[in-house]
Order: sequence, then C-alpha cells, then structure tokens
Amino acid sequence: MIKFNVMYPFQPGMRFDHDYYRDKHMPLVAKRLGSACRYYTVDKGLAAGAPGAPLPFAAACSIYSDSVESLQAALNPHVQEIMGDIPNYTDAQPVIWISDAVVERS
Repeated sequence: MIKFNVMYPFQPGMRFDHDYYRDKHMPLVAKRLGSACRYYTVDKGLAAGAPGAPLPFAAACSIYSDSVESLQAALNPHVQEIMGDIPNYTDAQPVIWISDAVVERS
C-alpha cells in the first residue's frame, strides 16, 4: 500500500480554508481517482513537536492506493483540474511525498 502525501507548509499570514479543503477539494480528488483511492485522511495542523516551536504544516492529506502506477494512471487525466482547484482554498505551495505504508494499524 502506498500513501500519496500532500503537505502545506505553514507560513505566517497564509490563507488556508480548511472547510473547503475537507468538504470540497478532497471529495473531488477522491471522486476523480475512483478505485485508485482506497481511502484518504485530512489533517489540520495544531502544533509542532516541541512547545513553542513553529507549526511546520497548516494542513496535509494522505491518499492510500495499491500502487504508484495505479495512482498515477488515475491521477494523470485530472491533474489540471485538481491543481486548478488549489487557489480556492490556499495560497500555499503544496509539498508532495509518495511513501510506502509499511505498517498500518487500526
């Protein structure tokens, strides 16, 4: 199982509409990915690891998929639409990281 992680680095004064991201953007992404999106999570940044340390990320999501290939095949036809929606909820530049979910416990 792989995770397609999209993280939004926190910057003072940045704009991020968490409600839009949760209620509109991520459902749009999941719909476009279809079965390539097994499930996803949405995270809203609260604090850094140490008291008083700057918040590293304002928000993030992880999309779980069977493979990089199946995710890319589902994502590629919709990249422009998905990327075009970003200004509707933020002015931040996302950081993308694909990882192998080697342990998952519920």
